[in-house]
Amino acid sequence: MKQPCVYILASNRNGTLYIGVTADLRARIWQHRTGTDKGFTQRYNVGQLVHFELYDSLENAILREKRLKKWRRAWKLDLIEKHNPDWNDLFDSLNA
Repeated sequence: MKQPCVYILASNRNGTLYIGVTADLRARIWQHRTGTDKGFTQRYNVGQLVHFELYDSLENAILREKRLKKWRRAWKLDLIEKHNPDWNDLFDSLNA
């Protein structure tokens, strides 16, 4: 899936959240999960893809990422619940 997007990872339901942006979602999530990305997501075991949004340009995706990072936690949880109420891991749906 090579298209600019913003994504939210979680450690578990209502757990630690991570917001990122990428042009290749499958590859980026794989990096987070395999520990290739040695940072926040590895330290806090954040690897469940719970939300993503596709964009027409990387610039628009980056703008959305910056806005989401400024949101209150409750708003982020509401966004996830609205589109993924069961907090399913969406990574497998990328490979379908």
